[in-house]
Amino acid sequence: MDMRTLIDEETQALSPARVAAALRTTTAEIADTLGLDRASLAPRARVRAGEAQTRLREMLEILERVEAHNGASCLAAYAWFRSEALPGFAGKAPDQLVREGKARHVHAYLDDLMAGGYA
Repeated sequence: MDMRTLIDEETQALSPARVAAALRTTTAEIADTLGLDRASLAPRARVRAGEAQTRLREMLEILERVEAHNGASCLAAYAWFRSEALPGFAGKAPDQLVREGKARHVHAYLDDLMAGGYA
């Protein structure tokens, strides 16, 4: 998934609708996955809000890394993001860590895996 294709030309922000379409889901599910109020992804004026854009970007960066490393589809990467209990994080899935503002921990976990570490 190329993040550039998910940017709305008018707002120059990530488009929740495009993200949802790429992941074959709804903006409501994306909001739930990222721990955002569903309304925060609906109106254009609020879509550019920092928290919504930050979480969308963090999720997409993680999905791109999983796709590139595992050769997975964006849908498989999204399924992993929502359901894979990560060892060492009290069984939390990546989406839970992103909701808690700990996307850097998911990146560190992926760094370890890519360097040949064990999960």
